[in-house]
Amino acid sequence: MGPDFAQAAILIGMFEAMSDTYTVQRSTTINASPESVYPHIVDFHNWSTWSPWEELDPEMDKTYSGPDSGVGAAYAWSGNRKVGQGSMEIKDVAEPSNVRIALEFLKPFKARNKTEFVLEPTGAGTEVTWTIKGRKTLLTRIMGIFRSMDAMIGPDFERGLARLKQVAEEG
Repeated sequence: MGPDFAQAAILIGMFEAMSDTYTVQRSTTINASPESVYPHIVDFHNWSTWSPWEELDPEMDKTYSGPDSGVGAAYAWSGNRKVGQGSMEIKDVAEPSNVRIALEFLKPFKARNKTEFVLEPTGAGTEVTWTIKGRKTLLTRIMGIFRSMDAMIGPDFERGLARLKQVAEEG
């Protein structure tokens, strides 16, 4: 079973690497209303309290532009090799249930992605789903043979959602 399983895993990795696009998605339930969670997402100034990438470079340069929150709000960063350089801009919102963001990486590699947060009321509070979709570059296709985008980004999303949960529940 060992060699067959390993061969199957390699074939699956190669198939995923050949795909033109990728999607990574994670969800959590937060014991707070969508109206309480939404401001933490729709205002980039609030991301420093929960973003999984903030701790990777405490010295990173951050620039905010446009309105403080909502459509047109923008955030750019430049930091060490772990966080790289890029920008985000909120493109569409439906308060308090949806935030769509255009995400562009400049370093360590160039990529354009679409990110979305969906907030759905549940009996326990709010289910928050964080999704990123993008086109694979040559580099991400090669990396995908060994490790999927889901395996690379998913744990960061999980860490970020856990922090968002903590921040929103603390009120």
